[in-house]
Amino acid sequence: MPFRESLAAALEHSLAHLENLEHSPVDATVTLDTLRQRFAKELADDGVPPEQVIADLVRDVEGGLVGSAGGRFFAWVVGGSLPSALAADWLSAAWEQNAGIYVSGPAAAVAEEVAGCWLKQLLGIPPQASFAFVTGCQMAHVTCLAAARHALLERRGWDVARQGLSGAPAIRLFSSDERHGSVDRAVRLLGLGLDHIVDLPGDELGRLDAEALERALAESHGAPAIVLLIAGELNRGIYDDFETLIPIARRYGAWVHVDGAFGLWAAASPRYRHLLRGASEADSWATDGHKFLNVPYDCGYAFVADPQAHRAAMSHHESYLTRRSEARDQMDWNPEWSRRARGFPTYAALRELGRQGVAELVERCCRHARSLVVGIGSLPGAEVVCEPLINQGLVRFLDPAPGATAEDHDRRTEEIIARIRASGEAYVGGVTFRGRRVMRVSVCNWQTSDRDVERAIEAARRAIVDAGQ
Repeated sequence: MPFRESLAAALEHSLAHLENLEHSPVDATVTLDTLRQRFAKELADDGVPPEQVIADLVRDVEGGLVGSAGGRFFAWVVGGSLPSALAADWLSAAWEQNAGIYVSGPAAAVAEEVAGCWLKQLLGIPPQASFAFVTGCQMAHVTCLAAARHALLERRGWDVARQGLSGAPAIRLFSSDERHGSVDRAVRLLGLGLDHIVDLPGDELGRLDAEALERALAESHGAPAIVLLIAGELNRGIYDDFETLIPIARRYGAWVHVDGAFGLWAAASPRYRHLLRGASEADSWATDGHKFLNVPYDCGYAFVADPQAHRAAMSHHESYLTRRSEARDQMDWNPEWSRRARGFPTYAALRELGRQGVAELVERCCRHARSLVVGIGSLPGAEVVCEPLINQGLVRFLDPAPGATAEDHDRRTEEIIARIRASGEAYVGGVTFRGRRVMRVSVCNWQTSDRDVERAIEAARRAIVDAGQ
């Protein structure tokens, strides 16, 4: 059996990595130069036995892996992997199904079909909506906005699939400047043009202002329009007012797209689902599975209320592809042709957790985020900039010198962040928020525990003390 020794070694090393996460530094501990020296071997004429390749790989990555699989990673919205999801992902690789059409992997197609229906139930998506499993929220935006582009131009007698965008009616996109950069990248990839994004002001909480949206749409005089709304803003987790904004967009015939990369998962929680009140009336939604659901990278989900527009924007047929009319072919709904059977890990994760487990996971992460932000922010020399609405919050560290400037506080914040990471106890990151450098806290891993939170707060306390010496 040519696979047995390599897979057995991979299992042993994988378990050693996962079981040691609690005791290992969260940040990488080797330099870029060291990693390049290790990996930059001459490509030999003769191959290397597979078990030796695995042994060498494990040796060469030593100190170069970030502990994002564990419970002490708080820099970005990065989940870990649930046991069943990780195991299903391994099986997906071993089964090697090309999950593009039903006949090339019938079980993969049906697992994805069922998991997609479960996701709609959990996330408050209308049951008639179509869905796609993609690499992440970036490609979910591309998929959803491609459907929007098709639908909006079709209403004006323009077939974008055949005629392209040259000479087409220009589509304008209305959004607050709080949107994530992945939306801008999707706009670029689809040829809609960044110059066609109209940044509208927000209210005191950073939510898109209703009067500004109404005015902007009225002034567009019926031109095709997309309204981009946020479910969980990057730094504070703010939600737009869907109940107010979506009806405004409807009156002007605009397509409403919701960026819910992590925030859409609040719909699974009885405690937080009120934040999404009215969001089910949108036209499309994008979110990630490798965030709150804790499935392995890469996994994102796109949902579109108009399946015809979705399918028209994505589907492609070739005579050599065998079709089953009664089955769901995945490539009708996503931009990939050859693709991994990523429905298996999602299916496994949802079965492992169940409805209650997903809700508890979301609520637990939000509780830990608040404990971290309030705990670190209450330390001498620190302040809370924004308490988490869900799982995102901001903390700033102040320079104690008399007459310290805003720039001094920025430098102090960066110094404390660097010291916390260097301690190996937690991985945190910085962001510029309203002109100030702050530390952003994000909790999205099913393994994060009260003890992990305590360790991170203590690491911040030591960093502040050491910086003052």
